[in-house]
Amino acid sequence: MTDTALETFVRGLPKAELHMHIEGSLEPELMFELAARNGVTLPFKTVDEIRAAYAFSNLQDFLDIYYQGAGVLLTAADFKDLALAYFRRLAADGGTHAEIFFDPQTHTDRGVAFETVIDGLVQGMEEAERTLGVTSKLILCFLRHLDEASAFATLEQAKPHLSRIAGVGLDSSEVGHPPAKFARVMQAARDLGLKVVAHAGEEGPPAYVWEAVDILAVDRIDHGNRALEDDCLTARLVQDGTTLTVCPLSNLKLCGVSDLKEHPLKRMLKLGLKATVNSDDPAYFGGYLLENYVQTAEAVGLTRDELVTLAKNSFTGSFLEEAEKTERVAAIDAYVATH
Repeated sequence: MTDTALETFVRGLPKAELHMHIEGSLEPELMFELAARNGVTLPFKTVDEIRAAYAFSNLQDFLDIYYQGAGVLLTAADFKDLALAYFRRLAADGGTHAEIFFDPQTHTDRGVAFETVIDGLVQGMEEAERTLGVTSKLILCFLRHLDEASAFATLEQAKPHLSRIAGVGLDSSEVGHPPAKFARVMQAARDLGLKVVAHAGEEGPPAYVWEAVDILAVDRIDHGNRALEDDCLTARLVQDGTTLTVCPLSNLKLCGVSDLKEHPLKRMLKLGLKATVNSDDPAYFGGYLLENYVQTAEAVGLTRDELVTLAKNSFTGSFLEEAEKTERVAAIDAYVATH
């Protein structure tokens, strides 16, 4: 496929996004708009100045500015605007479903009520389904650099809103904060009927992926790249059919790979891993869902069949009901048959 043909095919391909931090979709323009709305002073004078600061050498560099940017989010209207801006981009990229992460501790620690965050996000999700035809689910992430008690307190705050939350996850600084640190709170969440996911194997070692699988009994692994360093672990993930929510441009931006041509996505598929493509924190990492598909396809030589497999994995690995998954996969087959 030519570059143009590739982009056209992928844009039209129905697909879901399973690894996207809604706070990480805060574009500099919206950051300035919300700062002005809320009387927040930013340490940047222009949009270009913010973008120039997006030169990260590791996960922590990124997180430092990520939390700073989140400081402009104060009202339900802010969170609704944030969500809608993302969903519009997703719809333009041909995405029809998203399961988005949110970090309540990032906001409650600043004095923003849990209810404010979730009310605004849900309003945005409902409007996106109504006006764009994009469905979505919400995954509450615990910040792993904070302690277990903080995670339990956040889970307690979430209890009145469980009907609006599909699952819980673990994000933020991975190294030094193994999944086992949150074994009890994740089990408590599962006991409440929530799905469980965890970031593992992004910067952390294969041992963290083992912990996520064996101790947390996760329903999905977010990232999982470093699982490939352990053949037994890779075989286990293949055997279990564990979905990996892979984020190629994020891996490049955070120096997980030095060149996108070295990205392991194609190898993952050849090994039989159930990989998916996602944008992670697209405002900071230079690409939403379509860009992740297209740039990675060009870099590692993904075939048409592999692109279709990735799209199908994004639905079969989602938390949609089984009948809905079947419908979404059928929509992919229908599209492929006519393109």
